[in-house]
Amino acid sequence: MPAFSDLLIARPPRAVDTLDLDTLERGGLHRLRVAISRDGVGNDVRVPVIVARGAEDGPVVGITAAVHGNELNGIPTIHRLVRTLDVAALKGTVVGVPVVNVPGYLRNIREFHDGRDLNRLFPGAPAGNGAQVYAHAIMTRIVKHFGVLVDLHTASFGRVNSLYIRADLSDPRVARYARLIGPQIIVHNPRGDGTLRGAASASGICALTVEVGDPQRLQRSLTKTSGLGIRNIIEDLGMIAPDAWDGDQDPVICSSSYWTYTDEGGLLDVLPKLAQTVAKDEVVAHLFDPWGARIAIYRAPEDGIVIGKSTNPVADVGARILHLGKVAPPGTEFPPRT
Repeated sequence: MPAFSDLLIARPPRAVDTLDLDTLERGGLHRLRVAISRDGVGNDVRVPVIVARGAEDGPVVGITAAVHGNELNGIPTIHRLVRTLDVAALKGTVVGVPVVNVPGYLRNIREFHDGRDLNRLFPGAPAGNGAQVYAHAIMTRIVKHFGVLVDLHTASFGRVNSLYIRADLSDPRVARYARLIGPQIIVHNPRGDGTLRGAASASGICALTVEVGDPQRLQRSLTKTSGLGIRNIIEDLGMIAPDAWDGDQDPVICSSSYWTYTDEGGLLDVLPKLAQTVAKDEVVAHLFDPWGARIAIYRAPEDGIVIGKSTNPVADVGARILHLGKVAPPGTEFPPRT
C-alpha cells in the first residue's frame, strides 16, 4: 500500500462548494477545501477535509477538531488515524475535518474571529451573524453526511484536562463508543445546547466529545491514544479488521461534573493531579495575596475525581479551580433526558 503522505501528495487539495461523498473515487484518499464562508474581501473561507472513501459501501464516521481555534491535539489525532487506514480494504468512509474554526485557528484564539464561541451556536442559521452562518454551513455542507461523529477538543487557556469524554450514556451506542476510545474518565452529559455534538445528536447522528489534553500544544501520547480509540469505533462498525488494542484502562464513569471557583482574587496554587480522586473537605488549593500571605484555603465540596484544573496562578474573583466529577456507583443506569 502506498504511504499516506504519497497518496496525499498525488492528490492535491481540491476546492469544492460542499462535501459530496458520492463524487469521490472509491478506494482512495481525498484532500478537499470545502467552502464555508467569505471574508471581508470576498475570498472563500475554506475548511480542510480529508476523506478516506473505502472500496465498499458502509458507515460514515466523521472526526472534527479545532472547533475552538486553539485546541490543536485533535489535528494530529486525525492525521495519525487516517495514516493507519487501508482504504482498499475499508468498508465505508472516514471523514476528518482537522480545523473546523479556521478564523480562530489562524488567530490562535479559542473563539470565532468575532469573539463568539462557535461551539455554542450550532446548528447555526442560514442568515444571522457571521458565526451563526459559519456553523450552519459546517452542519449542512459537511456534518450532515456523518452517521457517527467524534468531536475532538482540549482544555482552554490556563487549564489542563485529563483524557475524558462527554457523552449521553443513556444512548447505548454512544456509551459503547465512549468506552471503546479508552479514556481515563467518561462524564454522562446529555447533549448540550449549541454544541456541535448536541446539534449532530439532534439530527440523528451518534455523537460524542473527546477532550484530548491541553490547549495550544501537541501531546503525542494523548493523540496516539485517542486515535487508537477512534479506530476501535471504526473496527466495531465492521469497517476494518480488528486489531489487538482495546484501550489501556477501564474509565471512571461520572454521573455529572462541575467546576469550583475562587471567592477572592490572588495567586492560586491548585494541588491535586489530573484523574486523582479527592475526598470531601480535602484541601485542593491555596490562594495567596501579592505579599505572600495565604488568604484562602479551598476544599473539595464532596468526594470526586479531578477531570481538569486551572494552571493559571493569576486568579480574579470567580476563577476556576477544579473540574470535579461525581463518580457514579457501579451499575448506575442513565435514563434519557426528557
